Amino acid sequence: MLYSKVMRKRASVVIAAALLGAGAPSYAQEAAGGRCDSPDSIAVTGNRRVTAQTILADAGLSPRVTLNAPVVSRAIKSVFQGGQFDAVEILCLQSDGPPPRATLVVKVVERPILDAVDVAGTKAVTRRTVQDKVGLLLGRPVDPSQVARDIQRVDSLYQAEGYFARIKPETTAVGAEGHVSIIYRVDEGHRLAVSGIRVLGNTLVSGKDIASTMQIHPEGFFFWQKGEFDPDKYAQDLGEKIPHLYSSQGLVDFQIVKDSMIVDRGRGKALIELQVKEGPQYRVGTFEATGNKRFSTEEIQGFYPFTNQAPTLPQRFKGLLRRKPAATNLFDQGKWDDGTRKMREALANYGYIYSQIRPIEDRQMTDSGPRINLRWDITEGSPAIINRIEIIGNDYTRENCIRDQLVLIPGDVFSQDRLIRSYQSIGNLGFFETPVPLPETRQANDQGDVDIIFKVKEKRTGNVNFGASMGQGTGLGGFIGLDQPNLLGKCKRGALNWQFGRYINDFSLTYSDPSIKYSQYSGSLTLYRSQSRYTIADLGQTTRTGGQVRLGFLPFESQRFTRMSLSYGAEAVRYGGDGLLGTVTTNNCAGCIRSTFGVDITRDTRIEMPFPTDGNLQTLSSQFNGGPLGGTASFQRYTTEFKTFTTLHRFGDGRPGSSQIKLVAGLTQRAGMVAGNAGPFFSSQEFAMGGVQYGEPLRGYPEFSITPLGFNPNTSTNSAVRNSFGNTFFSSTAEVGLRVSQQFYADVFYDAGNLWAHPRDFNPTRLFRGTGVGVSVVTPLGPLGLDWAYGMDRVDLNGHPDPKWQLHFRLGQFFN
Repeated sequence: MLYSKVMRKRASVVIAAALLGAGAPSYAQEAAGGRCDSPDSIAVTGNRRVTAQTILADAGLSPRVTLNAPVVSRAIKSVFQGGQFDAVEILCLQSDGPPPRATLVVKVVERPILDAVDVAGTKAVTRRTVQDKVGLLLGRPVDPSQVARDIQRVDSLYQAEGYFARIKPETTAVGAEGHVSIIYRVDEGHRLAVSGIRVLGNTLVSGKDIASTMQIHPEGFFFWQKGEFDPDKYAQDLGEKIPHLYSSQGLVDFQIVKDSMIVDRGRGKALIELQVKEGPQYRVGTFEATGNKRFSTEEIQGFYPFTNQAPTLPQRFKGLLRRKPAATNLFDQGKWDDGTRKMREALANYGYIYSQIRPIEDRQMTDSGPRINLRWDITEGSPAIINRIEIIGNDYTRENCIRDQLVLIPGDVFSQDRLIRSYQSIGNLGFFETPVPLPETRQANDQGDVDIIFKVKEKRTGNVNFGASMGQGTGLGGFIGLDQPNLLGKCKRGALNWQFGRYINDFSLTYSDPSIKYSQYSGSLTLYRSQSRYTIADLGQTTRTGGQVRLGFLPFESQRFTRMSLSYGAEAVRYGGDGLLGTVTTNNCAGCIRSTFGVDITRDTRIEMPFPTDGNLQTLSSQFNGGPLGGTASFQRYTTEFKTFTTLHRFGDGRPGSSQIKLVAGLTQRAGMVAGNAGPFFSSQEFAMGGVQYGEPLRGYPEFSITPLGFNPNTSTNSAVRNSFGNTFFSSTAEVGLRVSQQFYADVFYDAGNLWAHPRDFNPTRLFRGTGVGVSVVTPLGPLGLDWAYGMDRVDLNGHPDPKWQLHFRLGQFFN
């Protein structure tokens, strides 16, 4: 007879109706005197791995012991709780004898042993992340309830990421009998899409404005408007974006009372519902500052962000559409916090690094409406004096080289601006790994003086280059280069370059010292011999031998980023008898001498070279050739250049010293003129424009194609004419670039420029335009660039508009 029900693949125990004792079924009245009440023996069946003795010990059953329903229930539960079985039955088998006997049989079905567990089908969530949610243990019996819990945990994980996934466990027998492996197969499906955003309780800020400020946007008609739900962005919307929108409009008591998501699992869509409480709209009341000594009240007013606040043009436009006057003088929490920060920085720049500014916002309900009276409680303390400056980590570079970059010295009043400028100048040296760690400050004594510690890590600076190359204008050849910008660790530069091949044989030697005998004077010496046979534009052959010496100094002691230099150079030039330059020989100048004196002024505040992200470059260069200096020709050459850069956006951590991708805007303008007749030196001293390989670059146009007579479609990389050269030029470039690192930069650009025969012909309203995209990479061979540009003002041989795309290749080893 059957004593109890079966327990299959679930943790709870289901016990049948009482089979023993008073009220028992009719079997108790059968022959053998109801021997099932006290069986003669107990047997175990179905077990292979677990011994019978273990099972009986867990069950707690013995022969000839009177049984009842509670005893049988406890026995089944005790055996099942061991976690070894999928099913447990207790049966009573009777035999007619003689003598009649009753045998109690414990029948079990063992669970399989888990040999391996894996996850398949993961894409949006990493496989390791899903595996961490699986709680099954290898070498243990498979627990169906644990499998169910694993599925639930993985499903919750995907729901948190915005996916409605389906997880299906697959069991496969492996190895010996009773051993299995389980694979959780994940069908991620589509990500939850936001079908709409509904805002309840808003009156002063429209639901459209709230939805537009959020990073989570509903799906739309276009393919890129997927409306995918991102829990991290959603949390940022609720915690930062929406509160910031409200606080910028005077609603500083704003609260999100409830946020909910109405989900249609079948369609994978969700409606976000936000219930908000806006609170009163505050306007700015009075303002005062207390405790200020370093700055007067009038000076502090310059940092106060709400002076004479008037409605902006967008606010007036919205007010016109809504037939409601634009709100004026609204309190903006972001502006108030920004003004407080600027006030702190201003005090820190004058050494008050221990100052405290406590912004007070006194909210009041007045007859004219809600007002916020603002106050800065300032505790200045004493200005911090720089006690000492330490430099750590420079194993090779001499300390004086690094200190020359500092605009702070011991004994100065601490300045945060000058500290950051010093930090940026050290990074510009290019001798240390970037980003350079931010400088540290520590209190030096009880008076509040500070020590400043700059930490650097040396990197390899010198390099030896050699190899083969192929390029227009140089032919097939090779190069050997030795460049050490930090010679002997003294910040002196030594460079030796030799390029050779079928069309070129150039040798140059350069030595420069940024601080001659530890003074403010810098100097450089360059010697060169260049023999080139230009295939570009069929210029012809030229041999240039000469040198230049340069002496630089600070013209103004207070302007350390401005430098003036004086230079003298001389070269002998000899031309071949073919190509465009062969015409010089026919004019009785087979060997020409050029003697020149130069004066240059440069101001450079750029940072994060070689792809700057901020700062300016301004240069003015003048060269006086011939005349009292002697030489074949007498003329003057003037050039000027202006570059400015600014960071539009930072991707990642915005703190100085952190490595991050930056979106940068840049503007470059160059101009030049030649006064007098350059004579036989026209190919190097007059200006040519077009391409990127020779003369002034203008992308989207062939080499030498921009002439004083307009665009010349006949010029190319194989031909040029004498009137390809002019005495005046102007070019401008606007760009927006993505600076990934110090080694990689990509940009979109707009170029404009032109060339004129004489300075009096200069006309900035007539410029040739080009636009395109480019990438630049710093390699051991030098800067390598690729530009794809569209020449917008090109014409064909008949003078008809013929704009085209053109690919330009730049390699710093050979080209400017």
